[in-house]
Amino acid sequence: MSREDQRQAMRTTREQLIAELEELYRQAFDRIGGEDLGEGAIARLTQLLLRSRDGAITPLQEEIEAPLITRAPE
Repeated sequence: MSREDQRQAMRTTREQLIAELEELYRQAFDRIGGEDLGEGAIARLTQLLLRSRDGAITPLQEEIEAPLITRAPE
C-alpha cells in the first residue's frame, strides 16, 4: 500500500470513527432528554456529555484538518 493510500485509509477511518461517536452521543443526549431527572441533573449530565464529546471527537477532527507535512525533496 502506498503512502498516499495509507493516508487516505487513515482519513477514512477517522471520519468513520467521528460519525460513530456522533451517533453514540446523539443517542445519549436523546436518552437523557427522555429521563425524568429534573432540569438541574439534566443540565449537569448534558454538560458532562458535551465535554466528553469534545474530548473524544476534537483530536480526530484536528488530525484530519492538519496540514500535510511532507519530506523535503532529496
